[in-house]
Amino acid sequence: MSAGGAPVPAVDSVHLVEHAAAVSVPLADTIGRALAAGRIVDAAPDPYLPGRWSLRAGSRVGAVAVSTPDGGEPVTVRITPKVPIARLFFLLGHSLDPKGPWRDGLVSVAEHREVLPALAHAVERQMDRALRQGLLQGYRAAEETALVVRGRIREAEQMRRRFSMTLPVEVTYDEFTTDIAENRILRAAVENLLRLPGVPREVRGRLLRQRARLADVTRTVRGQPLPDWAPTRLNFRYHHALHLAHAVLDGASAEHAPGGLRVDGFLFDMNKLFEDFVTVALREAFRDTGHTARLQDAHHLDTAAAIRMKPDLVLYGVDGAPCAVADAKYKAEKRGGYPDADLYQMLAYCTALGLREGHLVYAKGNASHAAHQVRHAGILLHQHALDLDQEPAALLADIAALARRMTDTGTRAANTPRV
Repeated sequence: MSAGGAPVPAVDSVHLVEHAAAVSVPLADTIGRALAAGRIVDAAPDPYLPGRWSLRAGSRVGAVAVSTPDGGEPVTVRITPKVPIARLFFLLGHSLDPKGPWRDGLVSVAEHREVLPALAHAVERQMDRALRQGLLQGYRAAEETALVVRGRIREAEQMRRRFSMTLPVEVTYDEFTTDIAENRILRAAVENLLRLPGVPREVRGRLLRQRARLADVTRTVRGQPLPDWAPTRLNFRYHHALHLAHAVLDGASAEHAPGGLRVDGFLFDMNKLFEDFVTVALREAFRDTGHTARLQDAHHLDTAAAIRMKPDLVLYGVDGAPCAVADAKYKAEKRGGYPDADLYQMLAYCTALGLREGHLVYAKGNASHAAHQVRHAGILLHQHALDLDQEPAALLADIAALARRMTDTGTRAANTPRV
């Protein structure tokens, strides 16, 4: 209600910033409940202003539209990350493909300052480069009922459906076609982007042209698994476009909320994005050191193997034994420091793996490094802070320095007798 008692008209667009203070906006209760149920943002009725909802963005960034079944205008919620868009796409790109063009700026986000427009622009540009030489072709297994034998007869199917009949024949053969997994994935990404709110008109027009190029490719049914593809020399020119297409399809959401509401959108989880970047960048830094880095490697805390744990990265030495462990946390250090629970978790990892040092990696901190010696345990817990506002080269240099510290940790552990 307004100060005069009149109802406050609901908004059709809300702009939030990742982990910023909550804002109070006029929203229909059905929309507010849908945002809360989908965990898109922290949403609750404003206790002081009827007809308004308090919205606060967490670590998910992007844009979603919530539509009502009566055909009214959807409410679009846009969440902007704290890091610059260009840096977000470097983190994304490096975690998807460390050898890709992300570091050299070949994946442009143009002048866009929000996640979805920048993503749509980057996908379309990479797709245009991939398709410039024409659609990739390959062999695809096809099955059909035919009047002539082509390929191999499906004997079991022939007996089941035809029994004693000679014609028609149930056959299977390899068809050389553009209707292959790589092109289907690109088309699925285009279709998703065209459905999402906030794609600029000029980018939408270019996406429509890419969809026209892929018109003869089978359209993937929403909700069905994507076809598998593997990077090869033959599909090399598609690699960057396919990595971005998967990012679109992994982050896209389309669901029906209670009451017939529909939620469409695209969201990045910055927690996962940071974790993926740190672990992939560390794995690359260890590549030529003789060590082996395993991501999300499963272990157990107890001897009965009842308590499972999965550190983000476990480093193994040349002897195959664990020599270092790391966990990435997308958190900025607050006035009271980092959460103690992170230290307890790392202590459990070190104890179960038999390591004397463990490493926690944060997105930002008041100091680049801190260490805590655990009483009576002989275990040293490191806390590292990465400055994401740096240029990519400087950020990767910090990762390389962290990798060196971890390999030094492993060397010390190997040379220190256990008590």
